[in-house]
Amino acid sequence: MRGGRGRRWRGRYDMNLWFVVFVGPFAAGLLIFGYIPLLWSVGLSFFEAHNTVTPSWDRWVGLGNYVDMVADPAFQDALLTFVVFAAAIVPLTFLCSLGAALLLLHTRRGQAFFRSVFFLPTACSYVVAALIWKMSIFSGVRFGVANTVLAWGGLDPVPWLSVIEPPWYWMVLVSARLWLQVGFYMVLLLAGLHRIDPTIYEAAAVDGATGWAAFRHVTLPLLRPTSIAVLLLLLVNAFQAFDEFVNILATFTGYPPYARPPLVYLYYVALGRGQDFGHGNAGAILLILLIGVIALAGRRLTPESD
Repeated sequence: MRGGRGRRWRGRYDMNLWFVVFVGPFAAGLLIFGYIPLLWSVGLSFFEAHNTVTPSWDRWVGLGNYVDMVADPAFQDALLTFVVFAAAIVPLTFLCSLGAALLLLHTRRGQAFFRSVFFLPTACSYVVAALIWKMSIFSGVRFGVANTVLAWGGLDPVPWLSVIEPPWYWMVLVSARLWLQVGFYMVLLLAGLHRIDPTIYEAAAVDGATGWAAFRHVTLPLLRPTSIAVLLLLLVNAFQAFDEFVNILATFTGYPPYARPPLVYLYYVALGRGQDFGHGNAGAILLILLIGVIALAGRRLTPESD
């Protein structure tokens, strides 16, 4: 009987056993390093937790931490920083990625080579790219790459990473993120373009729709599901901006309120001098809820597939 039960549990050809062997470690890691910390963060957000992750019940504050974070001017400035950053990086990345995808789509020779060239920056670390941008390209000194190019045109050098009017460091931040992620979204949009049936363009050409007309009335409508998915991913990734702000701005600007996105602000709240895990986790949960709302809104905008 025991042998029969064991064989039934293992399944035909030991499929159940191998399923547990291969999926079990991943599921255990997801539970230990994903769901349990998330639930613990939710719990900590209802406590006054300074310098401890196991507060006592007499420090229960309920929704007080959430109210404090919503009313905190620094947290509001961090959200405003995200809005400014997203307003710049999301449309720029989408347009550059779409342009690169269209160029590759109509490239007859060396398509694999150029696809690899565009995609290669995706493999670069955000920290490494941020340091290169800060120390070599936009260093602010006369012999930096950016100021050298300006000198060729007879222009004065620009202190890119200092708090001046206008704040030039936004160009540094946006260009670094743009270089890092255009290749990835180009591949997604290129896959969406390949899904469009060429016969549709042939039918449109018969009706006189070529060039811009074909792009406007054929390509863009049929690329809408992929475009919405890309825009949603870009918006969520803008929420997660951290490495470039930390490595580019920390030394030069001292983090003025308008140059500190939500994750950087919460990092210093939870892991800074005060180690306020209660307010830090409450702010993180608010960001998760906000991202969830954005994801649901994007899902409603996506047409149902046939």
